[in-house]
Amino acid sequence: MRPILAGLDTEYGFSVEGRGAEDQIDDAKALVRSFPGECFPFWDDRFEAPRNDLRGFRLERLSLDPDDAKFDVGRSHGPAFEVRSDRVLLNGARFYNDHGHPEYATPETWSLAEVALHDRAGDRVVVKSAAAFAAESGREVRVYKNNTDFHGASYGTHESYLVPRSIPLENLVNGLMPMLVARQVLCGAGKVGSEQGPRCDFQISQRADFFSEPLNAETLYRRPVFNTRDEPHADPAKWIRLHVICGESNLVATATRMKLALAKAALHLIESGDQPMWRLKDPVRTIKDVSRDPDGEGRIELEGCSWTTPRQVIESYVVPFLACIANSTDAYSIEMREQLSAAMGLLEARFTDPERFARSVDWAAKRALLTQYIAAEDTNWRDPALQALDLEYHRIDGEGLFHALLNMGAVDVDPSEADVLDRTANVREATRAKARSIAVTKFRDHLASASWGTLTFNTKLGEKTVTLPPERTYPDTLGQCATVEDFIMELERT
Repeated sequence: MRPILAGLDTEYGFSVEGRGAEDQIDDAKALVRSFPGECFPFWDDRFEAPRNDLRGFRLERLSLDPDDAKFDVGRSHGPAFEVRSDRVLLNGARFYNDHGHPEYATPETWSLAEVALHDRAGDRVVVKSAAAFAAESGREVRVYKNNTDFHGASYGTHESYLVPRSIPLENLVNGLMPMLVARQVLCGAGKVGSEQGPRCDFQISQRADFFSEPLNAETLYRRPVFNTRDEPHADPAKWIRLHVICGESNLVATATRMKLALAKAALHLIESGDQPMWRLKDPVRTIKDVSRDPDGEGRIELEGCSWTTPRQVIESYVVPFLACIANSTDAYSIEMREQLSAAMGLLEARFTDPERFARSVDWAAKRALLTQYIAAEDTNWRDPALQALDLEYHRIDGEGLFHALLNMGAVDVDPSEADVLDRTANVREATRAKARSIAVTKFRDHLASASWGTLTFNTKLGEKTVTLPPERTYPDTLGQCATVEDFIMELERT
């Protein structure tokens, strides 16, 4: 089985003492520029095309939230590359300012465990940068790994999956959409109340309120359940980078691994032509309905007069996929089997063993904590303090509520701190991120620019751009090259 390359891009919420929303772009830029470690500051955006659509056309422009746009009226933030303030880190990750949020894009990985480690490494990078920014500015800076500010604004945690261009778009949409709607019951971050639509006490998902269309290429406004952006960061004749924007950030590492495993299982079945044939009546309404039913199974309306549940949808993908890899002994299949078997166990535990379920699922862990607060304080879900506590669950620059649960042993144990710190400077898999890491670490003086798919060097013979195909492996021996010319030659031979 061909492993699916994947990565996570997380936009972080933050607040700066004495500053407002109108200052957010400038403050995010300053926070990124405060990163205290070694890095390379020149990102090559020539190959980025966020307006290209998988349906075969190019958008004239990307829609902006009109409320957000008000804050920029009459303000200039400088050239785009200055605003982004890109940093390519020693581990091959990208750290930059994206629309007023510090964003960390992990190195590409095949392993679920590795992407969870690099996701945690991103937390450390952002927290250290925030601390440096606070020291420079003399203002308190707080960092939150969540997806809403509770004032109507949402920011994303996006997933990227390398998918063959040969798979018809219709198959991808019909095959993946049901999983994207259903998996929130295992991967949702949880939210007190609602920001759009009827009021509710608690939701499974932080993002569900913000989706308005089944599919399009937008990410900032008119957000879709299935994103059709066509920006492969690789050979466009061979590959699609499937850009998933309807997930959300997780603090429980198990949930991070699970959301990728569930999406990958669906993609493997789609590629083999064995995906289940669910037809959702209204994906936008359904993702909201499932989110607003934390106590029930969640009703998914299908075309015609039938319906199903998230559990049935998830099982319809996981059961046949597990059968396909039952006898596989490669590391990728073993890891997928372990994670998906755990997902099946959690689906059962949701109503039979809530404590076990809450150990691995962010929304359930958060809800259990808030329910205890309501009982202890003799209050109810309308208490404004609950949204403040919700936000504190996601605070990662101090003793946030998630970390309190972690210290109490109430949620699954995190990856070891030693491994997380290692991934802030290293990439352990032989993906193209390895080549990017070596270039930034060893040949930075010769590096002119970097991107996901290319490295450009200044050599004795002039500027040289090397393509990094994502399907290839990049061994540790690349780091043994004595000169940049040797490194380029090895990359072109890899």
